[in-house]
Amino acid sequence: MRYSKYHALGNDYIVVHPENLKEELTQKMIRLICDRNYGVGSDGILLGPLESSICDFGLKIFNPDGSEAEKSGNGIRIFARSIIDKSLSNKRSFTVETAGGAVKCTVSPNRKNVKVEMGKVSFDSSIIPVEGEPREVLNEIFETDGHKLKFCAATVGNPHCVVFSENPSPEETHRYGSKIERNPRFPKRTNVQFMKVLDRSTIQIEIWERGAGYTLASGSSSVAAAAVAHKLGLCDADISVHMPGGEIEIQLDDDFSATMTGPVTKICDGNIADEFFEKYSDIN
Repeated sequence: MRYSKYHALGNDYIVVHPENLKEELTQKMIRLICDRNYGVGSDGILLGPLESSICDFGLKIFNPDGSEAEKSGNGIRIFARSIIDKSLSNKRSFTVETAGGAVKCTVSPNRKNVKVEMGKVSFDSSIIPVEGEPREVLNEIFETDGHKLKFCAATVGNPHCVVFSENPSPEETHRYGSKIERNPRFPKRTNVQFMKVLDRSTIQIEIWERGAGYTLASGSSSVAAAAVAHKLGLCDADISVHMPGGEIEIQLDDDFSATMTGPVTKICDGNIADEFFEKYSDIN
């Protein structure tokens, strides 16, 4: 099975063209391909381009645990770069359909940066979703291990929980991330960001990604955290999001439609041997 591998600020994905699949991708196969010991190793798989009735291309995004993600900002940027690399479009701007909605991508002339119009951010509990009465989920309290955390929730096609932190760290993220991700108040689980506002145009986040765990960078997480900071009046509309893997720029319109701009780096092209698919069923 041929593939291409890219990373966006350390968040790495394998891109697979459907015609290169000899059989359907199962959850077990996805987990093994993404495994960093038994497989190629990645934070997920991007399957595309697929046919779309509403966009230029369709895309399926899989987490390393085998579940399907509605949307991934870094994944979309990587996929857009791969479209240009493979000469599948004669335009640098095109639309992509994901399970979390349609987006517009623009690849820079040198291919190293991609701008994505991610869609409108919502704080509505019935859309995210978050359990309880219909409301905008802002400045609520989450209690775990006897510790109270203030959070907001948002969706940009996939669910996010933004937790305020005085000093976002990998330790804090590992301690609370999985517990928040799987808390019953989030029926579809949730991505988690631990956020500190640095100034009117800058925030810092650490990320726990649904289905993936601790992550160096995330595009949709950057959008959600920036939107929360702007919604609460803590930041202006143009925000630089600092993560362990690097920075992403977010611009928010008056209706909270978000545009994300960030880098993409190609790692390699490769081929997964037939032996892998013959043997993968023997590994638990």
